[in-house]
Formats: sequence, C-alpha cells, structure tokens
Amino acid sequence: MTVSTLTHEQAEIKAAKPKMNIVIVGHVDHGKSTLVGRLFYDTNSLPEGKYEAVAKVCEDTGKEFEFAFLLDSLEEERDQGITIDTAQAYFATEKRDYVIIDAPGHKEFLKNMVTGAASADAALLLIDAEEGVQEQSRRHGYLLKLLGIRQVTVLINKMDLVDYSQDVFEAVKAEYIAFLAELGVRAQFVVPISARQGDNVASRGNAMAWYSGPTVLESLDLFNAVESKLELPLRLPVQDVYKFDKRRIVAGRVEAGLIRVGDEILFSPSGHKAIVKSIERWSSPERDYATPGESIGITLTEQIFVERGNVISHLENPPQSSSILTANLFWLGNRHLVTGRPYTLKLATQELECTVSAINNVIDTSSLASLGAVATEIAKNEVATLTFDLKKPVAFDLFSEIVETGRFVLIDEHDVAGGGIITHTDIPKSYEI
Repeated sequence: MTVSTLTHEQAEIKAAKPKMNIVIVGHVDHGKSTLVGRLFYDTNSLPEGKYEAVAKVCEDTGKEFEFAFLLDSLEEERDQGITIDTAQAYFATEKRDYVIIDAPGHKEFLKNMVTGAASADAALLLIDAEEGVQEQSRRHGYLLKLLGIRQVTVLINKMDLVDYSQDVFEAVKAEYIAFLAELGVRAQFVVPISARQGDNVASRGNAMAWYSGPTVLESLDLFNAVESKLELPLRLPVQDVYKFDKRRIVAGRVEAGLIRVGDEILFSPSGHKAIVKSIERWSSPERDYATPGESIGITLTEQIFVERGNVISHLENPPQSSSILTANLFWLGNRHLVTGRPYTLKLATQELECTVSAINNVIDTSSLASLGAVATEIAKNEVATLTFDLKKPVAFDLFSEIVETGRFVLIDEHDVAGGGIITHTDIPKSYEI
C-alpha cells in the first residue's frame, strides 16, 4: 500500500490541534472509573461546579466520596456505586485533546466494534496490584489485539493497598508483559499508580520514589500521533440513501482516506461507479472534501442504484470482495458456536448471512493453549481461527491493512456473540493464531 505526498487538505488537518481516542480496559473493580474521574479532576476538565455537586450528594447520603462518581451521570448509578453504561470523557493537555472511552465489559466492546465508539487509537489497561493478573486481564489483552490497538500503557493500580511495594509491581509487570508478548502486543509503558490517591496519575507524589518512568498523563502524551487514516485509501461505508427535494443523498461515515468533490468513486461489492457532485453536511462548516471520522452525505452527478452496506472507495484502491473469509474470532456467546449453523456477520454497515465451514484452530485465552487443530464448536471465551462461507460477497480489507473494514461482529439469534478480524480470503491448509 503506497503513501502519497500530503495534499493541501491533509496539511490543513494536521495543522489543527491533534486528538486521540483512548480506551480504558481492566478487570471489574480494578479502578477504571476512578482513574478517569481522577484524570478529569487533575486536568481541571470538569464542568464548573461538578466536583462540588457530587461531593454534596455524597455528604447528603452519608457515602464516602469516590472519584468514580464524577463520571456517573445518574443519581441511581451513584446510589448503586457502579457504572452501568459506556461513558466518554473529554480532557486536554497542552499537546493534544483526548477522548477517553470507558467500557464496563466485553460485550460493550464487541457491540461497538463496527462504530466509532470502539475506534480507539491507544489503550490504558488496568491491573489491581493486590489481586494481580486475572483471567479477564488476559481476555482484555486479546480484545486489544482484535480492536487493532497498538499503543498500550499498562497501569498497575491500587499500589497503596500493597504499601507501594516495588517488588509487587515488578512481579505483576513481568507476568503481564510476558503474556502480551505471546499475543504480539507490546506495552510502551508500565506505570505503578494509585488512582484513588492520585499517585503517578497527573503528578508523581512521594510514595514511589523508586519509579522514574512517566506518569499516566505523560505516557499518553508520549504516544505517537495517529495520522495514518488520512493517508490510507478511501473507505466510506454507506449507511443509508435519503431523498431531499430532487436530490438523492448517500450518507455514511468516512473511516479512512479523503473524499473530494469531483472524485470518481467505486461502490463495492456492487461494482457501480460514479462522480461526487457535492458533499453535504448537517452542522459542520462547508468544505469540498471530508476526512476520517466525519459523518457526511454525498450527491452524485448521475443517478445509480446504491444501497446500504456498499463501501465507497477510489477506483485505484478498492477494498477486496469475497464470499469466503478466514478470520480470528473471539467468542462470547452463551451457546457454543458450531459449524453449519447460520449466523449474521456485520462488517461496517454490511450485514450478511453466513455459516462457519471450518474451525482451523481453537485457543484458550487464559492459558494460550491450543485446544485442537480440528474442531466443530467453540465455547464461550475461546478464540479460534475459522473459515466463513457467506451468502453473497462482502467488501472488506485485511485487518493488517485497514482496521475499520477488517473487523466484524458475529450475531447469533439477534445477540452480538463474537467479534473478530479478517486475516485471509482463501481457505488455508493449516493456519494458527
């Protein structure tokens, strides 16, 4: 895949203050919401009066103040002391703006894998210093791999509960780094913190003088800027087609690349071609181009048949199309996945009926042990390499090339039951994760 010289539009975009999406992952009760609340507070990013209002509610109800409560938008959540939905937090450093995505569990990730909510550029992965590496910690490592997140900081949290012991930190660090290495995932930083006390979150404090690495905020600012989506080939999955007066507006979200007025475009897998007449926006400033992350509409110079699910690209760099796919799948369904049973594969805005024709390898995520090169079913929390047969061709990219059109979710009887990444388009003789 070639990378061209930056266009005027790309240079203009890169000149703006950069933004980075960060996803927070970790075992239940390992401190995700407390960390985000602390980041809000320590960067002065809270709405005026928010801290005081939450503190007053805690005082009135006789509860001890927790930084996690700063994220809870409903009083019911504060009463229960839990986070019951996915939340997004916004804050800024001098270097860049951040969106922190805090999701409470596996299925929230999988349900959003094909939307912007899970399109994180980097991750903070929390592990409780007292409890150590748990089975769910290992599963989260696999989810990071499936989501295509390549910049990771591991946070060993609750160091105050182990007397800020360097030995405990080093032991947990060594165990988890070794596990990630087996997945092919590398942690850029491993930081000992106490989110509750604020140690090594935005400032160092005095409790862990033995640690000389970056704080959480410093590690975020040390991540590489994400610029690749601007330079990737155009990918714009069609969400819907609307009719306004005499116009037919093709709507969707730009996942990669740039689209401009006058571009000749291809719709895959249908094969229809057209020229962009205009770019329509509902609230953004008018421009004759659109960039990754923008939800837009386009009109065409001539009327052609367009339907939801097609992926718009330029003619010279189209996605692949096939009715046979090989993929790595993370299965969370309550009933086992079995060969021959019908499922629905959802990739971007495409939804297609499919069956699993072959399970090539099964992996236990807690031990990384292979459970068999030939199998007929996959149990909950297992990862497998398998081959799909689709009712009709799907437009896609290999996950290694374009993440947004290389990952999918699998639906079993209306329930999101698994998520995965596309690795091949042909049936392999043998393929291991």
